[in-house]
Amino acid sequence: MNFLQFFPSRVVAVYMARLFVVRTFAILAAMVLVLQALDLLGQTGKILEYAGNGDAEVWRYVSLRAPQIIAFVLPFSVLLGTILTLTTMNQNSEIIALKASGLSAHQVLAPLIIASFAVAVISFTFNDRIVSRATATLNQWEKVDFGPLPVDRGDRVNVWVRDGDDLIQVDQIKGRGKTAQLTGVKLYDREKGNLVGIIEAARGTFTGHAWRIEGAKRFSVKSGKLTTLGTIVVAQGVRPDQFTLASVDADGLSFGSLRSAISDLSDAGRPTQALEGAAWHKLSGPLSSVLMPLLGAVAAFGVARSGKLFLRAVIGMMLGFTFFVADNFALAMGNLGAYPPFLAAWAPFLLFFLIGEAVLVRTEE
Repeated sequence: MNFLQFFPSRVVAVYMARLFVVRTFAILAAMVLVLQALDLLGQTGKILEYAGNGDAEVWRYVSLRAPQIIAFVLPFSVLLGTILTLTTMNQNSEIIALKASGLSAHQVLAPLIIASFAVAVISFTFNDRIVSRATATLNQWEKVDFGPLPVDRGDRVNVWVRDGDDLIQVDQIKGRGKTAQLTGVKLYDREKGNLVGIIEAARGTFTGHAWRIEGAKRFSVKSGKLTTLGTIVVAQGVRPDQFTLASVDADGLSFGSLRSAISDLSDAGRPTQALEGAAWHKLSGPLSSVLMPLLGAVAAFGVARSGKLFLRAVIGMMLGFTFFVADNFALAMGNLGAYPPFLAAWAPFLLFFLIGEAVLVRTEE
């Protein structure tokens, strides 16, 4: 069978997709306006509290906050747009006409699923290119109480890095890349998990492949003696970015940047489970839009004259909102380490996909 035969006619498919997209983005615009206005009521005073801030800073805040609100409410808008589209078509007996022409429930929903997949692609691109940058800037701005943003020169304090079986602790690192300089270096020399010596140095510089430390002294755990080593080279293969990645804000990084940060932190021997879950969720989150036509489909089928159309719409909304609750719960459990990262991001999606299919088959097929 030709793949295109799975869909209704081209006219019907375009008609349904247009209804769905228009309603979705109309609801999105209304929700963003309301939530942005409510958010401004609580934040405008804080912004203007800093001396010198005015209308320009308020509008700057709106430009940074609006992308976050859009990313947050878009899945809800897709759910409500789906229910509104299918409810309207059911009331106008359009669903009955499509069913009478021999289309199955999956064929009726096919245009909405394809349109929601396009929305998911747009959502991922928007989150990756705009929301992540806006979030990173807004977080830094809030830390300085909406004052002038400081220049981040890469200085970090009290940083730990793993080098094979050894541990390196640095009081401070200044600069980035090849210009990075270490102050207060301690290398804990370990063999098979047991500490055999501690090397201390006042300063360290990057040679391109390792670190040259000056004024080094080594304390031997076995003999208890302190030996002067002078200038030596240690930490072969340890990169400067393994020191400078003191903390990573998953929401403020794009998918590619977050994967790179996870790789660097993993090489540095730091825990990355929560970040891995956030990285997977950057894919599963936008893709949740594809679930919404399936979860809201209960509002499409059933005779409108039976008086249960409103109940069906409520059930569709309950399924959709339950998914969002389960998704946030699973992500929180992943951050706590209770769930593996992949399971925390994808389990709610797969679970509610099966639930949506079961409800659809049970009620109509």
